[in-house]
Amino acid sequence: MVDVSDKPVSTRCASAECRIYLGAEAYALVTANSISKGDVITVAQLAGICASKHTAMLIPLCHAIPITYAAVDFKMEPRTSSIRAVSTVKTTGTTGVEMEALTMAAVAGLTIYDMCKAVTHDMTLTDIRLVSKTGGVRGDYRRQPTGETDGESGRGRGSSSQAESGENRE
Repeated sequence: MVDVSDKPVSTRCASAECRIYLGAEAYALVTANSISKGDVITVAQLAGICASKHTAMLIPLCHAIPITYAAVDFKMEPRTSSIRAVSTVKTTGTTGVEMEALTMAAVAGLTIYDMCKAVTHDMTLTDIRLVSKTGGVRGDYRRQPTGETDGESGRGRGSSSQAESGENRE
């Protein structure tokens, strides 16, 4: 693990997202809250929050950090029969919460898959990515919006206070 003991304590926040394409039938059942396993969105929300708190157990070199806030919201996208999970995690400490936000979004999406697999296996989990982060030595980052809502994103397009300088991204 990287030694973060000499880094300054600061408030850190990160947001991440993922998308799951369900298909028309499963999407309709989720929006009607008619999936046999129960309330898909509530269960996915709880699973995502729990996952964010256990990130260091899943990612070997990730620091265990105290989370001060964790939430995941779901954007229903009927045009594509998809759901976008958007997570936000905050802490005050010497290392960021990007991995916790990414884990939360991914596990929320995986939970939706699990709850809908009795209806179809033809689902796709995609676009797991960092949306933004604030705090820390490297400064803030915000993914540039693409203006698209169908998952065909601008991969790797973002801005950072140090992205142009070529500084070490450790």
